[in-house]
Amino acid sequence: MLKTNDTKIQNTKALTKRILKLSEDIFQQIKLSVPGEWLNSDLTVAQLRVLLFLYTEGPSRMSVIASSIGIAVSTATGILDNLVKKELVVRTTDPEDRRLVICSLSPQGLEIINPMWTLGRLQIKKLLHNLSLTELIKVEEVAKILLSNAISSPPVRVRKGWEEVK
Repeated sequence: MLKTNDTKIQNTKALTKRILKLSEDIFQQIKLSVPGEWLNSDLTVAQLRVLLFLYTEGPSRMSVIASSIGIAVSTATGILDNLVKKELVVRTTDPEDRRLVICSLSPQGLEIINPMWTLGRLQIKKLLHNLSLTELIKVEEVAKILLSNAISSPPVRVRKGWEEVK
C-alpha cells in the first residue's frame, strides 16, 4: 500500500513539474511586455510594488502595506510620501480611528497600473482566440478548478528570494 502512495506522490510531482514547464513555455511564446510608459517612468521598483499592492488589495493601512511587501513602516512611509507628491496615491484617515492612515490609489495611480491588467487580459484573449468550442469548455473547466483552489489556498508571499512550492 505504501508503494502505491509513493507512486502517486511521484506522479503528482512529475505532472506538476511538466505543467510548470508548459506555463514557462507559454510565457516565452506570448512574450509578456512591460507597458512603454513604465519604462519611461520615474517610478522606482519599490514604488511600483506599492502601487501594485494597492491595486490588488485595495485601500490599506501603512503597516499592512509595509508587512505585506516586506519593508519597514518607515520605508513604506517614505515611498508613500513620494507617491502622494506624484499624485498617484491618496491618504485618508480611518473614520473609526483617526490615528490610522489609509492609503489608496488615486485616479492617476489607477491609470498607471491598469494597463498591466489590460495587457494580461489581451494576452489571455489571444491564447483563447483560435480554440474550438470543445477546447474552450475544457479551458473553462480548468480555470474554474484553479480559481476554486486559489480561493481555498492561502496566498503565497515571497519575501527573500524565490522558494519552490512543495
